Amino acid sequence: MAERPAASRQKAYRRGHRGEWLAAAALMLKGYRILARRYRTKLGEIDLIARRGNLVLFVEVKARRTLIEAMEAIAHESERRIEGAADLWLMRQRDYGKLSMRFDMVAVLPWRWPVHVENVFYGRN
Repeated sequence: MAERPAASRQKAYRRGHRGEWLAAAALMLKGYRILARRYRTKLGEIDLIARRGNLVLFVEVKARRTLIEAMEAIAHESERRIEGAADLWLMRQRDYGKLSMRFDMVAVLPWRWPVHVENVFYGRN
């Protein structure tokens, strides 16, 4: 029997939260401080914002069966949405001029530790 749409959405929402928690844990073990989870703006949402020193990561978290599937799941529209939200977040920072930024992805794969992929895409020049 097929799942009801509401139950399916709820399951995906829980899976997303679990994936973001695992991704945040992996980044913290690498020395990053998590500044925001599910940061929402009028332009879109960023799954995680992390910082180590003056480097700020805007992280998209993807839970997929393989790393290739996770990387292919980031569409061009997602990149623009994340960039716009990142710009809004950066403008609100007092030390904006000192910060470097990077767009990363953390792939949450079955039965594996999350895979951190740096520079999954590059922001506007």
